[in-house]
Amino acid sequence: MTIQIDFWALLCGVAATAAAFLAFVFAAGRTLLSQIDSRLEARFLPLDNAAADLSRLEKDFLLWKADIPIQYVRREDYVRNQTVIEAKLDALAVRIDTMTLREVK
Repeated sequence: MTIQIDFWALLCGVAATAAAFLAFVFAAGRTLLSQIDSRLEARFLPLDNAAADLSRLEKDFLLWKADIPIQYVRREDYVRNQTVIEAKLDALAVRIDTMTLREVK
């Protein structure tokens, strides 16, 4: 018993089998790449959220740095201002003493 297949039928069969195999490989590869992409997206989503939180934290820190000079007085500045106030009070006390001494005479 012999099997005879025409050359063109054999060629079309091989070509159809190769095309089907390539279509399967293409579909499997596409499915695999989409799964990898979705897993990477899920993996890097917390990093994106952390980047947004870091950006918000940096903005808050810059606002805090801008508010510090308004709310903070250096020790040297406070001592200098307190010395000026005490000197003015001492001068006022001297004037009051001199006025009371003039009235007593």
